[in-house]
Amino acid sequence: MKEYNKSNIPLAKTLRKNMTPWERKLWYEFLNAYPIRFQRQKSIGNYIVDFYCAKAALVIEIDGGGHYTEEKTEKDKFRTNDLERMNLKILRICNTEITDNFYGVCEYIDLIVKQSLPQSALQTAPSSEGAE
Repeated sequence: MKEYNKSNIPLAKTLRKNMTPWERKLWYEFLNAYPIRFQRQKSIGNYIVDFYCAKAALVIEIDGGGHYTEEKTEKDKFRTNDLERMNLKILRICNTEITDNFYGVCEYIDLIVKQSLPQSALQTAPSSEGAE
């Protein structure tokens, strides 16, 4: 289990209750029912990440327009490097991708999870092929 800053827990709970529309869509229309467990607004280290899959050591960050300023880009780069030092893979997905290409985003996340899982976990994960 990853270490976390306990003082972040109240903020994480607040963020879970107040997800952005893009986070809400990804959670309720895909990640919540995904066969490998994801958590939302998870405290890891000194950060609260949007979505976290422990089995795949994967963090998904949903980035709005504010993430593309020079200052925020630098902060995000530092944060990503810090999380990668914890042996986590970081996916950054832009809000517009969720709006414009939701199913492509879901397929991409599914691919990354399957590539990130140990082979033994893949054999026990239910297949999404053939499901309607």
